[in-house]
Amino acid sequence: MSLDARAAIRAEVAAITPLDALEAQHRQAALDWIDSGAELWRRAKPATPPVHLSTYFALKDDAGLLLVDHRIAGLWLPAGGHAEPGEHPRDTVVRELFEELGVKGLPVPAASFLTCTKVAGGHTDVTLWYALPISRSLPLRHGQEEFREARWFDFDQMPPASEPHLARFAAKLAKIDA
Repeated sequence: MSLDARAAIRAEVAAITPLDALEAQHRQAALDWIDSGAELWRRAKPATPPVHLSTYFALKDDAGLLLVDHRIAGLWLPAGGHAEPGEHPRDTVVRELFEELGVKGLPVPAASFLTCTKVAGGHTDVTLWYALPISRSLPLRHGQEEFREARWFDFDQMPPASEPHLARFAAKLAKIDA
């Protein structure tokens, strides 16, 4: 991995203004991990190395977010995926946006949220969350193999069976947009 790639990812993480003490803790843990020289990208499914980069991206409008009902996780989540070796998380968003929802050409802003979460199998995803403004009228197609459904949810009506940090992310977006 190039030092430039590590520096760019570090800069993306460092630029996130934490919503609360938990996000500040996650951000510092992510910066310490990046600075340690550890491998940042997953090399083999599900957990090699045991800590690796992933992304979520939420298509959003003024009223809410598009979420997907993930078959394996059994939760409503923003779309997203693991960063490929050497890939910047913003490039992951571009790739996954097309693979998962059939959308090309959306600009990807800086990450607005960060979590470090232990997931099934005991590994940790260091996840950069991106919010992509979009119109609900944009035609989308979701991957049937990975998702049962894709649906818009208003900010004040997030689904109960959802990613554990989703409500905090939605609250942060509401605060940013206010």
